[in-house]
Amino acid sequence: MQLHIPRENLLKPLQSVIGVVERRQTLPVLSNVLLIADEEGLSITATDLEVELQARVTNPVDEPGQITVPARKLLDIVRNLPEESTITLRIEQDRMVIQSGRSRFNLATLPAGDFPNVEDIGETETLEISQANLRWLVDKTHFAMALQDVRYYLNGMLLELESSHLRSVATDGHRLAIADLEVQLELSGARQVIVPRKGVQEVLRLLEHSDEPVRVELGDNHVRAHLRGIRFTSKLIDGRFPEYQRVIPEASAQPLELDRESFRQALVRASILSNEKYRGVRLVLDKDRLTIRSENPEQEMAEEEVAADYPGEGVEIGFNAGYLLDAVGAIEQPVVVLHVTDANASALIQGQGEDQVRYVVMPMRL
Repeated sequence: MQLHIPRENLLKPLQSVIGVVERRQTLPVLSNVLLIADEEGLSITATDLEVELQARVTNPVDEPGQITVPARKLLDIVRNLPEESTITLRIEQDRMVIQSGRSRFNLATLPAGDFPNVEDIGETETLEISQANLRWLVDKTHFAMALQDVRYYLNGMLLELESSHLRSVATDGHRLAIADLEVQLELSGARQVIVPRKGVQEVLRLLEHSDEPVRVELGDNHVRAHLRGIRFTSKLIDGRFPEYQRVIPEASAQPLELDRESFRQALVRASILSNEKYRGVRLVLDKDRLTIRSENPEQEMAEEEVAADYPGEGVEIGFNAGYLLDAVGAIEQPVVVLHVTDANASALIQGQGEDQVRYVVMPMRL
């Protein structure tokens, strides 16, 4: 294997795939990237056995071949070489030799045959959607996914696909995020798939605010997305997502309406003196105002008052400030609408006039 490649042409694909390489691996080969040089150019593949990223570069190849090399060491070397330099890659006696100008590096290698590779994901259903639309769906809900929950099906994002719309749903059991997108899809029937947390995070990092289409392939156990020069593959979580529709509260006839930025800033300030473990804040709804209170075991206290449009009866209810801030931060409208009925009921949070995105937050006992 031997090729000469401009530094920038090698750096960008390496940066695209490095996110799935864990620093601590049970298998040594998973710390490596797979390099395959053939008549089409160079492909670079990284995987953690759950998510695989493959980037391809069109570049002349002197001698075809394939090998695996330490991913982060290769990236650090390429990143720190001078800009606009040319890099030579070649294999000498089971070592990868990297040369550029007066710099020379020898990297240990492992055989390409040891690298786990997902090529065939079985029978697939294919659909196309713009990068911007898919990013919007993921961006509006990803933060509500669970982290290392024993209910493994919560450690990911549900995608519901129908011919006329696409929906993303995430929940950790304490809050729920839903985003709907009207889009025409050519599907043989409705589908539900759960994409794991790592896959969601990686695809969000790759997607751009662009009208360029993404081709998505849905297999029985995998989902694959093709972006420009990059192929993303992720296992799907084999489980049944909860019936989330049952926990979405009805919209209140007398909702609380707040300036989004004023509410967000007041929550940030009030949460400074909340209990560090539970981050609880108390919302007191009164005529034309909202009072946010917090206190901690050191008996410190904060109180914030926000002007509001609220025609309903007085209500006092506790919430996790972080959950409220995540929801408010994802809303783009200048006015936030809170639907709260009583101190024991979950709150429904939306942007004013926006039905496509909804957030549900369960109350806390303070």
